[in-house]
Amino acid sequence: MKEGKIMLFDTHMHLNARQFAEDREEAIERAKSAGVTHMIVVGFDDETIPLAIEIAETYESIYAAVGWHPVDAIHYEERHLDWLQTLTEHPKVVALGEMGLDYHWDTSPKDVQEKVFRQQIRLAKKLDMPIIIHNREATSDVIRILQEENAAEVGGIMHCYSGTVAEVKPCLDMNFYISLGGPVTFKNAHEVKEVAKVIPLDRLLIETDAPYLAPHPYRGKRNEPAYVKLVAEEIARLREIDYEKLCKITTRNAFEIFSIKE
Repeated sequence: MKEGKIMLFDTHMHLNARQFAEDREEAIERAKSAGVTHMIVVGFDDETIPLAIEIAETYESIYAAVGWHPVDAIHYEERHLDWLQTLTEHPKVVALGEMGLDYHWDTSPKDVQEKVFRQQIRLAKKLDMPIIIHNREATSDVIRILQEENAAEVGGIMHCYSGTVAEVKPCLDMNFYISLGGPVTFKNAHEVKEVAKVIPLDRLLIETDAPYLAPHPYRGKRNEPAYVKLVAEEIARLREIDYEKLCKITTRNAFEIFSIKE
């Protein structure tokens, strides 16, 4: 890693979302100006996956992850698993996901979500690729399924972690990194602030989930990768460590989990 240069790695964003159709290039430039040197663009359905690949092909410092989102599990077909496997052969695809469970949006039955989740975990183990977990209001079931499927074989990332402090340990025990985003900056987000203090530094990642979950003071507005700097600043403050050190550690962790050469 280059000495003396702040390097931020946004490990989860969606520049392939429609919200960036008009100014994707400008958003990437703003991210670079903020010190964001690398990004992962995540595709999660028929529409966003091809565009994630296209963006990763276009920009040297952007890599892609591909998976099937639990909200869209109802639209999943067996052919999608073969498609995902084919896409993982692309040199810029570095993870499978996002995948998991979402009990907030009532769009896909729980049993359908679980089936799609388990199939993707098994594919990841077959391919020896890390997985990116989407979890909304389903932490206990997510952890149970990961344990039952022995996801520790590949590990991965608990994306935009929303569990409790107590639930961090079983995730770490399965070789998962814990990624924090905009909510850690919210004034009333007491639990996630405590989580930020206890994650081992060698398992900590940062992200934006842009265009969603913009950090304070942009809460409620469109998020973008440049704002990952605000996430890093807040975590450094909470942990009482140097901001530059926090950036260096989280960027190194991202290179490691995604097997990207610095």
